[in-house]
Amino acid sequence: MKEQVILREFQEMDRKPLEDVIRKTWKYDELTGPKTAKKLAEVYLNSCLANQTYVQVAVLDGVPVGVIMGKNIKTYRCPLRYRIRQLLSVLSLYLTKEGRRISNIFGRINGIDQKLLKNSAKKYEGEIAFFAVDPRFRGSGIGKMLFQKMRAYMEREKIRSFFLFTDTSCSYEFYEHQGMKRRQQHMDSFEIRNQTVEMKFFLYEGQ
Repeated sequence: MKEQVILREFQEMDRKPLEDVIRKTWKYDELTGPKTAKKLAEVYLNSCLANQTYVQVAVLDGVPVGVIMGKNIKTYRCPLRYRIRQLLSVLSLYLTKEGRRISNIFGRINGIDQKLLKNSAKKYEGEIAFFAVDPRFRGSGIGKMLFQKMRAYMEREKIRSFFLFTDTSCSYEFYEHQGMKRRQQHMDSFEIRNQTVEMKFFLYEGQ
């Protein structure tokens, strides 16, 4: 497996495969209809691309199957092309009632994340802005390869402390296995397709 995996920078042709990874990882199609799920994945990817200074894509047999994005907070400047795509994808999502409904849920989640960061009472130098591996390849070592690549970037940038947001919809235990520490958590509930879903949200810290 590892011999077949290539880690490289993001390319525009990676968009569709990575949007598919996002949809499968966070099960967007269980939250909403397929058209809105597709738009939501586009918004998420564009938002992450607008919030990074470093990105690595894991490619297996020519197909992107994982990605990690990090940010040096001190040097971060959002590339204009990514900001424009982010705004256009958000606008497209808001054009439908279903899109606005799901956007409100993710707006609440973003608010929870920012509260966790504020409650940490710490000024971090870096952030892991996005990390996902196609569910079919979890446990293969791809996630660990990507995470180690990000750690090497943090070391080169002399970033002494960094953080990430995650929640119980993800394999958050992975971060503990990589030596990160859980610093904040919050439980909340959401109404999704007439069902109440409870989730825990976490802020993890790495050094």
